[in-house]
Amino acid sequence: MKKHLLKSITKPPAPAPAPPILNPPQPPPQPNPSFFPPTLSPTQHYTHFLQFLNTHLTPPLTPQTLTHFLKSKLHHHPSFTHYDFHLFNWASTLDTFSHNHTSYEWMTRTLAISHRFSLLRTLLNFISSNPCTCSHAIFSCPKTESIFRFAIHAYCKASKFDDALFAFNCMRRLIDGKPSVSLCNILIHGFVKSGRFDRAFEFYNEMVKDRVKPDVFTFNILISGYCRNFKFGSALEMFDEMRKMGCHPNVVTFNTLIKGLFRECRVDEGIGMVYEMIELGCQLSNVTCEILVDGLCKEGRVSKACELLMELSKREVLPKGYDYFVLVEVLCGNGDAFKALDVIYELWSKGCVPSLISCIVMIDGLRELGKTDEAMRLVEKMLKEEGMVLDVVTFNYVLQDLCDAGRTEEANRLRLLASSKGLEPDCMTYKILVTGYRGEGNRTDGELVVNEMLDRGFIPDLASYNKLMDGLSNCQRLRRYQMNKIGS
Repeated sequence: MKKHLLKSITKPPAPAPAPPILNPPQPPPQPNPSFFPPTLSPTQHYTHFLQFLNTHLTPPLTPQTLTHFLKSKLHHHPSFTHYDFHLFNWASTLDTFSHNHTSYEWMTRTLAISHRFSLLRTLLNFISSNPCTCSHAIFSCPKTESIFRFAIHAYCKASKFDDALFAFNCMRRLIDGKPSVSLCNILIHGFVKSGRFDRAFEFYNEMVKDRVKPDVFTFNILISGYCRNFKFGSALEMFDEMRKMGCHPNVVTFNTLIKGLFRECRVDEGIGMVYEMIELGCQLSNVTCEILVDGLCKEGRVSKACELLMELSKREVLPKGYDYFVLVEVLCGNGDAFKALDVIYELWSKGCVPSLISCIVMIDGLRELGKTDEAMRLVEKMLKEEGMVLDVVTFNYVLQDLCDAGRTEEANRLRLLASSKGLEPDCMTYKILVTGYRGEGNRTDGELVVNEMLDRGFIPDLASYNKLMDGLSNCQRLRRYQMNKIGS
């Protein structure tokens, strides 16, 4: 059986819709040089290819065995992989063989992924003339739409819309009933993305005329395309039509329109659409809040952004994971760190925990105003309530501020708390504390910190250790001298 199969490859094939790959008569003529890679002569390549087929393509030949060979053998061969469609065509000339959706699907995906679009069109034309007969009676193959879907998506992605429409029309003749709305959405998205809005709207009308009901994704594609290309009037018209057709907008629809309203400087209307979302029970997303805050801050209405977030928080519609970093950054940049701190504490109390980067910006803003107590309280709240640990550089700045204020003991307690939550102090952390204790004349606690530095390997040698200890001794003697002088 194996010899019979390979022998049939070398015989002249019967006329077929597509050109065969292996059709040399006996004796074989010189093949077309353009058929073979320039690195090998045609005769060599022809012989090697036949040997490869003889080794790996074993009978009986079925769509499953052919697909397995194309997928697992030919596809991975560096010299023969581009002959897959020729071999596919040759198989279709055999009297005992008939392609089905298995081989059709693999070949369609392969040609689409490798951007062989002209061959893909030939294949789709062949499928429309030779449909898969896997289904019984009058029903078409259920895989037909998914096969053509992949091809249509590839054509749209490559901006080959004539080919995409050709594939769509071929598919419509093969399937039972109407095409799915998701397949129509692929074409509408392709037209919109390429800026062909008239063609997108025309296809949308054809789709409705064919009684394919558009879904929320259909309208979102059109609305988003219009908004991105400054056709906001058309976007609002599609939004009205969406509601007339009984299609409920989702959060993506509202986000797109709100962003479009802000772009048109219609800020109050954008805020009003947020309230409409809430009334319709449409949950706000992080993107919704980002659009609002960014838009209001760019308009210089930072206070309004704060009020709006507070109100959304009270209504319990603010997304839990929303990061209000931008608002905190703008407020601190404007020197209004206390307002930013109020926003953080209010939203935090409602369960909207600030991100680490928001806290870092907040702490920097408080430090610039010299508000050491507020910065320390924020760090303690982060550690105790959320186990949120600052980066060591920011944390060291807070310790430095405390030590400079003569509050080294509080700084060390904060360091111990942070260490219990996962902070890895560095050499600078300990040096700040030692310097603080030395400045306060507290040799006992300073020596404890120096010994901890020694245990953790932050003191390189004995000379460095002695220098730190001597510094603590000198500062204590100096403090006693100063106290005696004051007493006298």
